[in-house]
Amino acid sequence: MKILLVEDHKLLARPLKQGLEEDGFAVDLAASGDEADAKARVGNYDVIILDLMLPVINGLTLLKGWRKDGFTFHILILTAMGSLTDKVQGLNLGADDYLSKPFELSELLARVRALVRRGHQAKDPVLRIHDLEIDTGAKSVRRAGKEIYLTPREFSLLRFLCYHRGKVVSRSMVWEHLYDENDDNTSNVVDVYIRYLRNKIDKHFTPPLILTRWGEGYMIKGD
Repeated sequence: MKILLVEDHKLLARPLKQGLEEDGFAVDLAASGDEADAKARVGNYDVIILDLMLPVINGLTLLKGWRKDGFTFHILILTAMGSLTDKVQGLNLGADDYLSKPFELSELLARVRALVRRGHQAKDPVLRIHDLEIDTGAKSVRRAGKEIYLTPREFSLLRFLCYHRGKVVSRSMVWEHLYDENDDNTSNVVDVYIRYLRNKIDKHFTPPLILTRWGEGYMIKGD
């Protein structure tokens, strides 16, 4: 899943980006309103974390413009402690959630995960397909009751496939959602991680769940 973090305070932006990446998200950064607007309009983001106090263009102006122009990505606004007016105005302009500063990283991550689930109409944090269980909160995976260790990148790929269960996703779709703007890998790395996943998820189990649609992409079996 791909996040745009809009925050001009470097001492806050860096640990937030690191925390989100450690939770399995690909994260792009924007430090000003004009930079955020440019990235949001061309990037394929699942969630935008939007600070309201920004140079050049403030967060509420960005939010209003994005919703007016039909952008549907989920938006979590960051507000100063006790700024009820900003919270109410942000929600009225189309924000999906808000968080007051200062906040705990764990709460931010929980709220972002919830917005991602909402975007894929998945209320339960545990995704279940056949005998496979993916706990998106605890970042744990089991198949037939056996715990399976996945790296953060493998987990992100499996989660993405499961959110699109029964549907083919192209290599470029996976690339757009799992890699940030600074990653210098090529999209062929997706094939490598699909192979890693198959070795862990399918190799000693039946039936195989991760399928290839030649010339189209990959999919995980639906129920």
